[in-house]
Amino acid sequence: MDVNQPLALLAGLTPAQFMRRHWQKKPLLVRQAIAGFQPFLNRPALCKLAAREQVESRLIVQHEQGWNMQKGPFAARSLPPLSQPGWTLLVQGVDLHEAAGHALLQQFRFVPDARLDDLMISFATPGGGVGPHFDSYDVFLLQASGRRRWKISRQKDLTLQPDVPLKILQNFEAEEEFVLEAGDMLYLPPRYAHDGIAEASVDARGKPADCMTYSIGFRSPAQSELAAELLHRLAEFGEDAQADATEQAGSGRACAPRLYRDPSQPATATPAALPEGLVDFAGQAVLQALKDPLALGCALGEYMTEPKPAVWFDEPNEPWNVQAAAAGQIGIELDARTRMLYDSHHVFINGESYRAKGADARLMRLLADQRHLSGRELRKAGPSAIELLGDWHDAGWLRQDVPQAKHAA
Repeated sequence: MDVNQPLALLAGLTPAQFMRRHWQKKPLLVRQAIAGFQPFLNRPALCKLAAREQVESRLIVQHEQGWNMQKGPFAARSLPPLSQPGWTLLVQGVDLHEAAGHALLQQFRFVPDARLDDLMISFATPGGGVGPHFDSYDVFLLQASGRRRWKISRQKDLTLQPDVPLKILQNFEAEEEFVLEAGDMLYLPPRYAHDGIAEASVDARGKPADCMTYSIGFRSPAQSELAAELLHRLAEFGEDAQADATEQAGSGRACAPRLYRDPSQPATATPAALPEGLVDFAGQAVLQALKDPLALGCALGEYMTEPKPAVWFDEPNEPWNVQAAAAGQIGIELDARTRMLYDSHHVFINGESYRAKGADARLMRLLADQRHLSGRELRKAGPSAIELLGDWHDAGWLRQDVPQAKHAA
């Protein structure tokens, strides 16, 4: 993507300008971000998706007595009637199940893939919404059909209503208000309070239009969560390294792990007190785990590409064609569910890491950036890279024989 090319998606701003002026700073309202946009899933198809076990969905209903939330899957007959106002169906991770949803997310790859999360679709009857709230992450709210009225605020009072199954702000005060119609989009930075309420509307044929909103969300891991996950993975790396060293030594005599020793420990009258020497030893262990920058980057890359728990991959219909791949007679494309990143020393894919250098490393990075390789590009791969791509193909992480015309643009 040319980050200096103006985009209608960003109201004529270039991605570089948007990231500099708005990203994590201030909202942006875009009229006709995608002109003539039509939802790629109609309401019955969305409800059918919400009925599947492996799809995360929620039903939110506002009553006179308050709010009610249920988690899916939902049989079609278990949803409220369309004549009932004030209910919302939310379906998460649509990009993992619908090719058109995955394609929509590709338009937002001016933000690093490590931050891009998923596509959520919301259907609501008139008056439906999830209440005034804030998100801890950036979000683009694209109106797919119908109308939704958004009220937004920079308010600092983020007190939540007590005894409510949703995180609803107690003292929401709107500062701005917009009505979004099909093709319009609103970007909001993290912790920007907002309340979206579906409004009744009709389509071009004069029939009631479904209010459907597509939310493009982003990952924003908490520092404590990240620290816990990375330290856990670094500890596993250390165990693996120790096991490898022991195996190489045969008997393991010279490869015993470093254990805590305290030959100078005096007798104590306070046995429940933590020894200072043990505290220091623990601190040194953590510093040692963080000492290797390659290991830290490796742990981060594996964590950021780990598939979500509900994600599973299909077995390929045909075996990997080694000869055709090596000859550049076929292309490849990453599965929509595959997460692939890289740093200067590794490539990461679906929670696994591989050391990479030279021409094959450049090719793998190109695959991660483009999410596909043409036959001409694949022809540059060495034998080990072709073998590795074959393993990924067999795991369902990528597909072969991509029509070349598909990526001509």
